[in-house]
Amino acid sequence: MRAHSLQHVPFEGLGSIEPWLAAAGYEITSTRFFESASLPGVDEVDFLVVMGGPMSVNDEDTLPWLVPEKRFIRDCIEAGRTVLGVCLGAQLIAGALGARVYRNRVKEIGWYSVQGVPSAAGSTFSFPPTLEAFHWHGDTFDLPAGAVPLARSEGCEHQAFQLGRSALAIQCHLEITPETVRDLVAHCRAELVPSTYVQSEASLLAAPLERYRTINRVMDDVLSFLHGGS
Repeated sequence: MRAHSLQHVPFEGLGSIEPWLAAAGYEITSTRFFESASLPGVDEVDFLVVMGGPMSVNDEDTLPWLVPEKRFIRDCIEAGRTVLGVCLGAQLIAGALGARVYRNRVKEIGWYSVQGVPSAAGSTFSFPPTLEAFHWHGDTFDLPAGAVPLARSEGCEHQAFQLGRSALAIQCHLEITPETVRDLVAHCRAELVPSTYVQSEASLLAAPLERYRTINRVMDDVLSFLHGGS
């Protein structure tokens, strides 16, 4: 089995996703768009993981590789490959499937509660009713056609959605680790302008380890759910 990640900046890697994939027996490869835009064939990928980044889905004029990236994501979904998108990755899934991606009414940066949205469908992932998750985003998206909403927050209506059995998009970061948060702060500190949904650097870095363990366990559950349906 081959898992392939799409990484947009050096400081937003797989986090807790990587050890889970390795333990599940996946060979892990990646496209690092900050180095090369070379993509594998759809038939070479069993599990596609699309990671975050500070750019916008709509930056095609300055980042032309976004065009083939979105096409590749769409082709993987249409081919029934397992696809997971995180933050920018969730926005890319939405955009690849024709949904609008745009500036959210507020930036959401920090540890904020996410609420699971109950679904009538029996084949959707069940988010916890309430989860203190990590966020770092300014954009949001409309749901693509056929998508089932899975989670929301006070600051952002669409926190997660599922398409069919094999594609799942998550706006918040459940894969985050203390090291990743430190890297994000180091590279994106200028975004930490205090507001209703933007916490201070001290608050971001003060989260106890158990908070990371909790969200990483939920990410493990997401990965197990997707792996079981592949």
